[in-house]
Amino acid sequence: MSKSKVYYSKEISPEALIRVYEALGVELTGRVAVKVSSGEKGAKGYLKRSLIEPLVKRLNGTIVECNTAYPGSRNTAEDHLATAKEHGFDFAPIDIMDKDSELKIPVKNGKHLKYDLVGKNLATYDALLNLAHGKGHAMGGFGANLKNQSIGIASRNGKAYIHSCGQTEDPDACWHAKYEQVEFIESMAEAAKAVADYFSEQNKPVLYITVMNAISEDCDCDAHQGDPVMGDLGIVGSLDPVANDQAFLDLIWHSTDPGKDKLIERITSREGEKITKYAESLGLGSTDYDLVEL
Repeated sequence: MSKSKVYYSKEISPEALIRVYEALGVELTGRVAVKVSSGEKGAKGYLKRSLIEPLVKRLNGTIVECNTAYPGSRNTAEDHLATAKEHGFDFAPIDIMDKDSELKIPVKNGKHLKYDLVGKNLATYDALLNLAHGKGHAMGGFGANLKNQSIGIASRNGKAYIHSCGQTEDPDACWHAKYEQVEFIESMAEAAKAVADYFSEQNKPVLYITVMNAISEDCDCDAHQGDPVMGDLGIVGSLDPVANDQAFLDLIWHSTDPGKDKLIERITSREGEKITKYAESLGLGSTDYDLVEL
């Protein structure tokens, strides 16, 4: 099996983001969904309009999100839309994909999930740009493309189903479910694979880009998100979400920034680094890649 290619820009700018997109060699056309985290009210790290607007506008893209399973500023479509606008994402159409309903899509060979519940409007798009912000995460250890495609694209009930490792779709009950931490990490990988399969079976392209800036231990879903613990690492892009997430992890581990220790502690204490190997075992991609510097 040939190695996946991961394109890497040390520079973080609107121009660099477009260069990474162009390096992937697939022009996204038609109705393009751009999945970002719009950020919980109070969060600071979410991707900023000034960085992503030129690329999103070039694609004529729609910013897509789904409601959260936890209470906050994004657990109803109305509040979510208001928060996304407040955070500057209204330069493009915004679609809270589960505002009306959800869609059940199959999970193949899953150990934990029998299916994935995604926002119903996902079906209306011809292509997906998974545009993630690389950072830590209180539950998953870290968040990048795999998390953005699993928890991120899951409907509110779907998020509950992933968070409970397939035990319940109830957003209130899911936080009381008992499971081993690694089962949650694997459940995220299974949901990410389900979305990839859903697009692939319809010959619809998915591109993966992670911007590694404002890297805090906390996720953009945290209303009390802490300050960055290490310096910016750049931008990575790939057709392979496993390779792209692995590259993000490797760039942290190989960094000379002393702040990386806090992030590594966050990731390993949550068994977050295990998501790439498990996703690879599901056939979602490869942890073996060539880093191509742009």
